[in-house]
Amino acid sequence: MLAGWSDPIAPAMMSAGVLCLVLPWANRENPWARCGLIASSLILMWNYLFWRITQTLPPFGSTNWLFGIVFLAVELLVGVGTTITWTLLTRSSSRSATVTANLPWLMQTQPLVDVLICTYNEDRAILERTIIGAMGMKYPNFRVWVLDDGKRSWLSDLCVQKGCHYLTRPDNSHAKAGNINHAIGHLAQLPSPPDFIAVLDADFVPFFNFVSRALSLFKEPSVGIVQTPQHFFNPDPIQSNLAISEVFPDEQRFFFDIIMPSKDAWELAFCCGTSSIIRFSALREIGGFPTDSVTEDFLLTVRLRERGYTTIYLNEKLSVGLAPEGINEYATQRTRWCLGLVQICRGPSGPFRLGNGLPFAFRISLIETFLYWGTSFLFRMFCLSAPVLYFLFNIRMVQADLSDAVAHFAPMVLVQMAVTTWLGGGRMLPLISDVYQMLIAPEIITVVAFALVRPKGHKFKVTAKGIHHTGLTIQWQLLFRFLALALITILGVAKVFVFDHSDLVEDGGALNLFWAWYNLMVLTICCLVCVEQPRRRVDERFSTKEKVTIRIGGHTRAYDVTDISAGGMRLAGEISDAVGSPATLIMGEVESSVIIARKGSNEFAVSLIGDEAREAMTRRVYSERYGKPLDEVRPSQVLTGILQRLAR
Repeated sequence: MLAGWSDPIAPAMMSAGVLCLVLPWANRENPWARCGLIASSLILMWNYLFWRITQTLPPFGSTNWLFGIVFLAVELLVGVGTTITWTLLTRSSSRSATVTANLPWLMQTQPLVDVLICTYNEDRAILERTIIGAMGMKYPNFRVWVLDDGKRSWLSDLCVQKGCHYLTRPDNSHAKAGNINHAIGHLAQLPSPPDFIAVLDADFVPFFNFVSRALSLFKEPSVGIVQTPQHFFNPDPIQSNLAISEVFPDEQRFFFDIIMPSKDAWELAFCCGTSSIIRFSALREIGGFPTDSVTEDFLLTVRLRERGYTTIYLNEKLSVGLAPEGINEYATQRTRWCLGLVQICRGPSGPFRLGNGLPFAFRISLIETFLYWGTSFLFRMFCLSAPVLYFLFNIRMVQADLSDAVAHFAPMVLVQMAVTTWLGGGRMLPLISDVYQMLIAPEIITVVAFALVRPKGHKFKVTAKGIHHTGLTIQWQLLFRFLALALITILGVAKVFVFDHSDLVEDGGALNLFWAWYNLMVLTICCLVCVEQPRRRVDERFSTKEKVTIRIGGHTRAYDVTDISAGGMRLAGEISDAVGSPATLIMGEVESSVIIARKGSNEFAVSLIGDEAREAMTRRVYSERYGKPLDEVRPSQVLTGILQRLAR
């Protein structure tokens, strides 16, 4: 039996051997190493796709052929998009050295920057920490404006209290883009209009050096936008609901840490909205933020590229914000991004519209992004349905036995996974990536279909922030979807094994059986994600190891801090005073009034008293000091976390 499998598994074994020899010594920063490994991956991928085209299609004219040709077409489009993505990944950029070199120029010119905080319905706690962070930036010439589309009087009072400007407008037309455009018109009429504007979402807290670091890259007049990455201080719903936030990084780490530096190396970086700085004169030149897409930030880059301005990317952690806190919020955000991209591709700035001034490379980049949204989610649904259609209805979309599939598919997947892990420094796990896609695949497919037919007239959907619930929340509709898909898959497998007693190996169904088991694993994890864990705290807590001094009356004692938030901290050790007792906390050079909030077994917690103390702690907490991003996946611990969730 093993001898019969020696030929099919030989290519995969050879690939694994070469990877074991090469990857431990390969340097990600070496362009030759990147090009060589990526070229190897692409060769194997197109060898597999050539096999798919020439040897796996069912007989022409049959029902199987109809299903098979559609599936193959989608897979080929995914292959084209993957080829473009991998080609872009052969390069990477870092702008940090240029920033350091340009800082003397910036400190000499000190252009005026207006920081715009865009808000609609966020609560006070979210906005307060963003305003505190913005007002605490270390740059000599900036103003902070809160752009309130919610027209809330308490927010106007908060702005007065914090010393920043407040601006609202008579209507909410064109959502966020319209809000910013109204502010642009107001700023342009001031005696001192800005040279640049910085855009912050309501939940993104800038670090003290955000403006000075990003602004340094505007020395060249052709630079229209500087975009910085989006980091998050809370787990996204998949991390949270699977209990893997400590061992698996958020989904966007691979994009902001790996994809965007590569796009920047090809001069293809784009604006992602928050945590960006924009040249005011260039913005005025194109008439402000475009309003013909719900992703006005991406379209802004496109319109500025048509005028000759570039967007560059500074891959430094200069702000932190809230990741979507629930599955519904995650879906709302992703479907909006998808809708906006399709609107751009169907509009006058699309990649196939000649004469709009877009460089050829940028057109290719737009096509790559469209192929991601337009085909990868559809491909995922085909992969889910293929074994079900085979087992239940004898529809065979891939005409191949298991040995042929292993010989062509296994080496490609093995090399792609290894090279992706190598390029990303361990920021991605294929199984979890499939879960992220499966969670929203039907919604994305629907959005693409509708937007291609009718690109205009879609409402801007705001991603809700600041969600709190004390118990488990089950997303029943989504859960029933995945349970139904899993049940159908199980019925298909049972039909063959229990009722038909088919010879799977001779019939070629072993390939579909393997496919079905993998799909069941993905669907099981999706079901776990649908059970949302409690989110009780307004302030995110960060684990830490440092010492503070607590003074009560005339007695002082040092304690170890185990976690910290903008509102207080947890300390290790015993304290004799009662809950509610006032005390003084000494942390470095800062003294703050606190009360003992609770006591436990060999631990207790203190809460800060007063706005001044909370402001100081907010500046301290929402900085690089805490919440370091998790850069590497720990596969064994991810599996352990998921198994523990299954056992609960």
